[in-house]
Amino acid sequence: MSQIPPLDVVLFGATGDLVMRKLIPALYHLHQDGMLSAEVRIIGVARSELSSQAYVDRAHAQASTFLGGAYNDGTWQSFAARIQYQAVDATKPETFKALASVIGNTGRACVYYLSTAPNLFTPTCRNLADAGLISADSRVILEKPLGTDLASNKAINDEVGQYFGEKQIFRIDHYLGKEPVQNLLALRFGNVLLEPLWRGQWVRDVQITVAEQLGVEARGEFYEKTGAMRDMVQNHLLQLLCITAMEPPASLEPDSVRDEKLKVLRALKPITGASVGNNTVRGQYRAGAVGGQPVKGYLDEAGIAPDSNTETFVAIKAEIGSWRWAGVPFYLRTGKRMQEKLAEIVINFKPIPHCIFDTCHVGRPVNRLVIQMQPDETVHLHLLAKQPGNTMRLGEVALDMDFSETFKARQLEAYERLLMDAMLGNLTLFVRRDEQEAAWRWVEPILDAWAESGEKPKSYTAGTWGPAASSALLGRNGHAWHEEI
Repeated sequence: MSQIPPLDVVLFGATGDLVMRKLIPALYHLHQDGMLSAEVRIIGVARSELSSQAYVDRAHAQASTFLGGAYNDGTWQSFAARIQYQAVDATKPETFKALASVIGNTGRACVYYLSTAPNLFTPTCRNLADAGLISADSRVILEKPLGTDLASNKAINDEVGQYFGEKQIFRIDHYLGKEPVQNLLALRFGNVLLEPLWRGQWVRDVQITVAEQLGVEARGEFYEKTGAMRDMVQNHLLQLLCITAMEPPASLEPDSVRDEKLKVLRALKPITGASVGNNTVRGQYRAGAVGGQPVKGYLDEAGIAPDSNTETFVAIKAEIGSWRWAGVPFYLRTGKRMQEKLAEIVINFKPIPHCIFDTCHVGRPVNRLVIQMQPDETVHLHLLAKQPGNTMRLGEVALDMDFSETFKARQLEAYERLLMDAMLGNLTLFVRRDEQEAAWRWVEPILDAWAESGEKPKSYTAGTWGPAASSALLGRNGHAWHEEI
């Protein structure tokens, strides 16, 4: 791996949860692994009036928890020497003068990570430009959500684009940085075995699930305006669908990969009008128990309207209009307060055409590839094999791909990989503007149809796998979710 050259990483929203829980630990790991040159600085920026030492103390208190066994006091001390803090109000241009004095005239590149509300993206970029803090080598990392619809997404991109060129803008989707997603590309395009099977001739269906046990927590006011479709489907799930369904790119150059993802988004068959009711399910959790602990329903959460129609669960049957995937349903599912914390892609292959054994599990997909991203990062290939004994009885076995055992190296966390790529200027794992717009074009008619129908989301008990209509969505095709097989 290339070592990060001298530069400044400027973290806006530096006192927030994402920076403390993910970004500081990710940068610590890169420091610990010797990936950061000695001159790399980390500058925390937020409105709070703190000294650099007070900020480092706050970061240390949280990082020692989030890093777990990876924490080392000596390593932290050398890492903390990189960190500075500057109070800046994104809406007040005069406060950027102090930031300019901290950055100085070093001539080094700056990577600005905007871990803030999207309405602060424009004033932040404008004030950076007015303070002379943007150069041709500068980069900006934008956290989701980028808008609530196509129009607002375009507006944000237009505004940020006044100050940064497209190749300087890194729109982050942390699922693209996960190790199993990277291995999906390697398995498909680095081996001859799977690629001939990766098509409608052999694949029965594809299931992509991102399930959370958490509720809305302290984000009720935000979530009420967003919902599961905008929060998860438009970005994370559609990006995972693209990685799964894309054609082999000409190379791993950023635009070669992103061109192929864009083709998938443009090939998605529209779900509009009456077809929305037949191909989508939206739900909203009610009181129940998760992990043995009682939890309140969505309507009882803080910041939620008592008559809210906001969905906390979405299931969609999508289809891709291409030769490779014609007729193959892609089932997308996400929800809060689900039975398990789970993120996985399941490729269900078609049953064998003729079974010569008594126990072939006819009608169900015994051959399947399961790429799991959480809670564990694993890849399992499920096959049938003979059970021990004097009869020819078949049983299911899984070939487990344990990359940590094979390669004897610590796997990079998603934010580690993405931060490193942004610092190196590699856009491959980041979302291009036209990808975002294509995703919004596909999602918007579904949102519009839900709003026009006036129907309330289907209720489901917290701690389950969502409303029964989700299972019925697959059942109409004779299919079932992975955990129901």
